[in-house]
Amino acid sequence: MPARDVVRTHTIPSVSKLTDVPKRILIGRALRSDRLGETLLPKRIALPVFASDPLSSVAYAPGEVLLVLSIAGVSAYTFSPWIALAVVVLMFTVVASYRQNVHAYPSGGGDYEVANTNLGPKAGLTVASALLVDYVLTVAVSISSGVENLGSAVPFVVEHKVLSAIVIIVLLTLMNLRGVRESGKLFAIPTYVFVGGVFLMIAWGAFRGLVLGDTMRAPTSDLEIKPEHQGLAGFALVFLLLRAFSSGCAALTGVEAISNGVPAFRKPKSRNAATTLALMGGLAVTMFCGIIGLAMATDVRMAESPGTDLLRDGVPVGSGYVQNPVISQVAAAVFGSGTFLFVLLAAATALVLFLAANTAYNGFPLLGSILAQDRYLPRQLHTRGDRLAFSNGIVLLAGAAALLVGLYGADSTRLIQLYIVGVFVSFTLSQTGMVRHWNRHLRTERDPAKRRHMIRSRAINTFGAFFTGLVLVVVLATKFTHGAWVALLGMVIFYGTMTAIRKHYDRVSAEIAAAEGPSDDSARPSRVHSIVLVSKVHKPTLRALGYAKLMRSDTLEALSINVDAAETKQLRDEWERRGINVPLKILDSPYREITRPVIEYVRGLRTENPRDAVSIYIPEYVVGRWYEHLLHNQSALRLKGRLLFTPGVMVTSVPYQLESSELAKKRAKRRAAYVAPGAVRRGPVDARPKEADRDRTDRDRDRDRKD
Repeated sequence: MPARDVVRTHTIPSVSKLTDVPKRILIGRALRSDRLGETLLPKRIALPVFASDPLSSVAYAPGEVLLVLSIAGVSAYTFSPWIALAVVVLMFTVVASYRQNVHAYPSGGGDYEVANTNLGPKAGLTVASALLVDYVLTVAVSISSGVENLGSAVPFVVEHKVLSAIVIIVLLTLMNLRGVRESGKLFAIPTYVFVGGVFLMIAWGAFRGLVLGDTMRAPTSDLEIKPEHQGLAGFALVFLLLRAFSSGCAALTGVEAISNGVPAFRKPKSRNAATTLALMGGLAVTMFCGIIGLAMATDVRMAESPGTDLLRDGVPVGSGYVQNPVISQVAAAVFGSGTFLFVLLAAATALVLFLAANTAYNGFPLLGSILAQDRYLPRQLHTRGDRLAFSNGIVLLAGAAALLVGLYGADSTRLIQLYIVGVFVSFTLSQTGMVRHWNRHLRTERDPAKRRHMIRSRAINTFGAFFTGLVLVVVLATKFTHGAWVALLGMVIFYGTMTAIRKHYDRVSAEIAAAEGPSDDSARPSRVHSIVLVSKVHKPTLRALGYAKLMRSDTLEALSINVDAAETKQLRDEWERRGINVPLKILDSPYREITRPVIEYVRGLRTENPRDAVSIYIPEYVVGRWYEHLLHNQSALRLKGRLLFTPGVMVTSVPYQLESSELAKKRAKRRAAYVAPGAVRRGPVDARPKEADRDRTDRDRDRDRKD
């Protein structure tokens, strides 16, 4: 057909205006699939999107180190610089290792793809389970910590921590449903303000202390700590230091998100992701060490139970005392409490902690999509939403995080004990997989330059696997009884669920796979036996009979159930009076059942002639009022539900539109007056919106009018 004769047609989706308009306001208009490239991120936007979690962790990771050391009293604080140094070494090791990952596996599978490819499906599924748990915890911890920071300035927030945290999760979810690029733009400003504020605080604090010689005192510097265990030594001290180190490792959470999000970067994707990784590592390390150093210089005091363990003049400060985070105390000492810079940093810290959850909002849906593609999760998680984001994964993550926040009362100290177990499981298995990756390539590579590069990369990944594995053992040993077992339980639940889903999909695939040779399903049935279900002789019945005749089956009969002798006699007489040339079979039902006699009769036909197909035609009313659905078609619905489980049986509904169905048609036309792009997934209705008609040519419209 010539191009000029082609008539453009438009499929009109069925959309509820009451729900669609608010959705467009909150999320925005749907985007075409070919605009996916426009959502890719430059490095300046990718940094706050994927690295907001490790960057913001400096707001609570130093505090967690001091909280653990406070068990042994203020004297144990002298170990904090050494713990910070160990965290720095670990951070650089992980960043260097993941730079190898993004170059070798740029498809976005990250740790899961590395482990699955090199260590096998079980290792890959273990990594996926660990990452999914860690992403949920990232949202819960970040939001809870942000609420606590904001609560130091706004009492209402700290008085309603759970409600405030859930409201923020909802808002963050809506922002991410608008798309990765739009949410990245929203997150970029507060993230950069936070980073700039922390660097300004470190620089000004260093200048005041080293150059001006000022004495900076934190608000808690005049307090004493009542140690739980005075004078720890030997193994107990080593265990305490290891526990403090494992708490400080919270600064590394989210590093893996960049390797999982490589497809979201602009080209060259791998190089941009590696550059973002290096930039993130440098910023996080500098801020973490700077805050630890200023906390030591300003005599910050922290305690796990501040009401009883913090003393003023030998007296506990009491349960009403609110312990502010380390970063807030350092900012008060450096800038002065209540000053503009103090308020700006406090606001930016609270906001960036909320936005730090965005790392998980990008990582969880993307990983969920890959797992769904591999048939480990429901396939709906692989579908992009109106804004080209993986909407189902975003909503699932928000629901899981909100549940966790509710269960733990939005208490970041309790939640953080569950944290980082999953991420170090994925770190260790991923780096072990990379070692195998390089070993496999070295066996076939002959180019000396490439071999030197591979050997260097293998050395980095080997050290990374050893170091992160050692940290994993430390984390499990020091945090297991403090809540890490909950994270492990979550991993086991995810692993079992995904395994069960994969088995189901595999079983269904094997069951419905088309055989190479002839089979029962592909072979043509020897005969088709058609049955029209009849209750009375009326218009719906006559329409169903007429339609069944058109199908030209081998045999056709009408079937009715005798539940009332008088009505059955009336039906038989009317059938004969009208001279309907279709045999009418009456089945007795002494217990007044309708569904069972039909099912047994159909099964009997199938038993007698297994190669015959049975086609059932059921007259149904089409109604327009909600209560009419309760008054009609109930027997038909029950029959269809049962017949679906009978092999070799096809069920056809023959609709008959009652007058009230016109009401539903009019409502559908009114709703279709506005149709959002992308809503076509919901199905068509018989209406054409004005916006769709604008795209048609004058020739098209003239031809339609003539037709």
